[in-house]
Amino acid sequence: MSYVYFRLPHSTHVFRNRLSTEPEEIASLAELNGRRGFVIAPFAPSDDCPILLLPTDWEEVNMNFSADNRNGEQTHLSSTDSDVSAMQLDADYEKERQRYAVDFHNYHGQLTNDAFQKIVLARSALLTATEKLSPLTLFARACHRYPRMFIALFSTKRSGTWLIATPETLISGTDGAMQTMALAGTMRLSGANLNFDVEGGSIGKDDIHWSTKNIKEQRYVETYITECVEQFSDDVNVEGPFTVRAGNLVHLRSDIRFHLKDTAHLGNLINALHPTPAVCGMPKDATRDFIINNESGERNYYSGFSGLLDPNGDTRLFVTLRCMQIEGEGEATAYRLYAGGGLLKDSQCQSEWEETEAKMNTMRQLFKHI
Repeated sequence: MSYVYFRLPHSTHVFRNRLSTEPEEIASLAELNGRRGFVIAPFAPSDDCPILLLPTDWEEVNMNFSADNRNGEQTHLSSTDSDVSAMQLDADYEKERQRYAVDFHNYHGQLTNDAFQKIVLARSALLTATEKLSPLTLFARACHRYPRMFIALFSTKRSGTWLIATPETLISGTDGAMQTMALAGTMRLSGANLNFDVEGGSIGKDDIHWSTKNIKEQRYVETYITECVEQFSDDVNVEGPFTVRAGNLVHLRSDIRFHLKDTAHLGNLINALHPTPAVCGMPKDATRDFIINNESGERNYYSGFSGLLDPNGDTRLFVTLRCMQIEGEGEATAYRLYAGGGLLKDSQCQSEWEETEAKMNTMRQLFKHI
């Protein structure tokens, strides 16, 4: 059975839709014009990795600890799963480091040759765990651990099973009053800075200091997104950048608010925005083609987007950043984690690798007992 669960940022309400049939497949983002539903979109739509549109037959569910296994799907957390901690095993760590180094050299060469201003290099890591945790257990833990993020769990025959915990909005709003964001730049919090943006914490935004590389990277994203939005609106307001927290990471973010002239063509705006430089690069078309043809692993639904689409109501679409694909069942279950980082001319391979590791830790933390 196909299903989707989601929880919006700063909310405690979880919604579910269990489908009796497979979701509709959409050929292009522009075909989302005038459509309504829950969208699951990949980085680069293809026959093997299509855009999916699910109906909006939602029911609110209680994530209390209880067992319910109707139709083979766990409806709530089981009390046994809730107490489990699991060690994760990465069988191909050194091979993955070698692949990443090769990709980095290839990508960085394009930057030093001035072919691109920025490009995002992604990687994945296939993990097994000493204890198998159900997808819904991991979803509930993500809801608990990351209250600021959009949390989604979906499973279909075409997409497979994915868990997402993302801090980045692609587009959000109601009846044409819309908002997006330019989110880029990453730092790991440590020491006293772990008190940043927590109740009673002594660390403020002025205490977080950003490198020139991070500031430049975020500015590229802000400029691109603002120029995209200005094609669809005469009323655009940019606020930021400012520091925001996502788990134990911080990012630079600018909020971009605007009024959409024609909500019936929301799909055209989405097509213009996606993929943003935060997950792709600049110039958009050239870097997207380069990634598709040169990245050593397939991104699939990583760095795509998902969420609610309604041209006449509430739209809440989020970029698929921190995520894992759950492969297999029972003892054969494995977890593929994805992460990426923006490369500029002055990027260094080791620091970029460490950034992807820090981002993957968002998913790794879910295997620890809360």
